[in-house]
Amino acid sequence: MNPYSQSEYLTILTHAPADEVKALAESVLPALGEVSVLKNRTGLVMLPYTDSAGGAIFHLGEILVSEAHIKLTNGVQGFALVTGRDLVFALGIAVLDATLQMQTHHIDIITEFLDKQAAQQQSDDDRLLLQVEATRVEMETF
Repeated sequence: MNPYSQSEYLTILTHAPADEVKALAESVLPALGEVSVLKNRTGLVMLPYTDSAGGAIFHLGEILVSEAHIKLTNGVQGFALVTGRDLVFALGIAVLDATLQMQTHHIDIITEFLDKQAAQQQSDDDRLLLQVEATRVEMETF
């Protein structure tokens, strides 16, 4: 059983190394049967931002994204949206999304990958926060 919600595992996968996600998707693909690619394209989306002072939402600009939407013969669909123009990365995530929704094939392998990536991403975030904290200036002691 997959311990992650769809939102959680898609977030982890979009932040994981693209080559590792592609390799994992390639390994589970044969067990899925026929896969129909409904969308596989790049496009621009507006990047929203919330002003920290007033709370107003505005758009910083546009970012390039790759989108994938697949459908398996049993009707299960997989989706992905990643920043950049790596269409194969988006397709790989969509394949893993569909696989996880089926809850049958390769769940243990994918969950192990997600656990490893979640731990690595948390470690990277913690290290970055420590580096940012080291640059904090206390204005009262200045």
